[in-house]
Amino acid sequence: MPVPDDYGQGINIASLTDAPDAGKLAKEIANALAQRGVMRFSSASARGATLTAPVEGMLTWLQDINRLDLYDGSAWVAVSVGQSTWKTLTPESGWAQNGNSQGNLQYRILNISGEESIQFRGGLSRASYPSSPPGSYVINNTALPTAARPSTLRTVLIPCSDVSSDRIALKMDVRTDGYLEVFGFSSTTKPPWIGLNGVTVSL
Repeated sequence: MPVPDDYGQGINIASLTDAPDAGKLAKEIANALAQRGVMRFSSASARGATLTAPVEGMLTWLQDINRLDLYDGSAWVAVSVGQSTWKTLTPESGWAQNGNSQGNLQYRILNISGEESIQFRGGLSRASYPSSPPGSYVINNTALPTAARPSTLRTVLIPCSDVSSDRIALKMDVRTDGYLEVFGFSSTTKPPWIGLNGVTVSL
C-alpha cells in the first residue's frame, strides 16, 4: 500500500510491500509533483484543454503572455507578469514624442494585487492645431495589442500645458479597441503638450 510523503502534500509513494512496477512508480510521483510545481503552457486555451479539473493552489506559467497564474478554487488569477518592459507607442499624425521633455509615450502591463493593469508614461507635443480643432484626437497610430486592451472603456484625466489652453487637464479614454482618445480640445484649448506619466487603468 502506498505511503504518504513526509510533508503532507498528498504525494503517495509505493511501499516495499507493493508489487514492483517502475513505470507506475515513476508516473505517480511525476504526476503528483507536476501539479504542485509551476506547470508551463503555451496559452490559456492550451492550459484549459489539459487541466480540465484544476485543483486549488495550482500554479501555471503562460508562455504567450509571460504570466504566472494561480487557481484559487474557482478561477485562474494572475499573480505575476513576467515581462513588464516599457514599449513605445507610435503617435498619430500631428503628434510628436517627448512632449514637454517627458520622454516618449510608452506603456507596460502590470499586475497589481492580482489584477492586470496597463500603465503609461511620457508625453506628446503638437506644433499646431486647426483654428477650430475637433473635440477629440486619437493619439496612437497603432492599436495596443489585445493583451493590453481593457475589457471595458476606461476614462482618466491627463495633464496638459496651460499655454494656449484655458484648461490644465483633459479627459482620455482607453478604448477596448486599443486606441487612446483625448477629449477637451476647442478654439481656446490648444495645448502644445499632453502628459501620461503615472496613468494606470485596470484591464
